[in-house]
Amino acid sequence: MYWVGAGNSDSHRTCLESTKVMGIKETIQLNRSRKNLRRDVGHAIADFSMIEDGDLVMVCVSGGKDSYALLDILCSLKKHAPIQFEIHVVNLDQKQPGFPANVLPNYLKSLGLNYTVIEQDTYSIVKNKIPSGKTYCSLCSRLRRGILYNYAEEIGADKIALGHHRDDIVETLFLNMFYGGKLKAMPPKLLQIL
Repeated sequence: MYWVGAGNSDSHRTCLESTKVMGIKETIQLNRSRKNLRRDVGHAIADFSMIEDGDLVMVCVSGGKDSYALLDILCSLKKHAPIQFEIHVVNLDQKQPGFPANVLPNYLKSLGLNYTVIEQDTYSIVKNKIPSGKTYCSLCSRLRRGILYNYAEEIGADKIALGHHRDDIVETLFLNMFYGGKLKAMPPKLLQIL
C-alpha cells in the first residue's frame, strides 16, 4: 500500500522556521552548522557527480536524524544549486511495533513536499527467518533496499539519496571486515543502482 502526498515546492519551509525561539548564540551556532553541512554536501555532490541537471532524486527518509538532515540539506540545495533537479521523498513503513506511522507524513505535508509512504511488513519476515537473539540487520537491510530500488525504478528516479553518517560507514567497514572478509565500506556513489 502506498500513501502519496503532494505539495507545492515553493511552500518549503526550513527546519529553522519551525524551531522554537532560541538565544542569539544558539541561533548563530545552528546557522553555522547548517552552512557547513550544506557546503560539505554540495562539494560531495559536485566531486562525485551525485546529482545532475534534470535528475529525479528519490530521498529515502526513515524518521531518524540522518535522513531529516539529508532532506533539509537537499531541499536547501535545490533552491540554490546551479542545476535543476526534483525531489521525491519516500518512507518505507516496515511495520515495526511502536513506530509512529503518522509523524513523518505530517511533517512532510507541512513542508509541502511530494512524498510516498510504502507499507511493507518486512518486520514479520525478518522475525520468522532470523533466530531469536541474532541480529536482524543484514536481512532487514537487503529487504529494505530491494523495496526501495524497485520503487525508484517504478517512479523513474535517476538517483537514490540515503542519509548515512560517518558512524554508519565505519560500522559497514567493520561488518564487511569481520563477516565478509573484505576491506570495503559504503561508496559515495553506487554505480549500478538502477
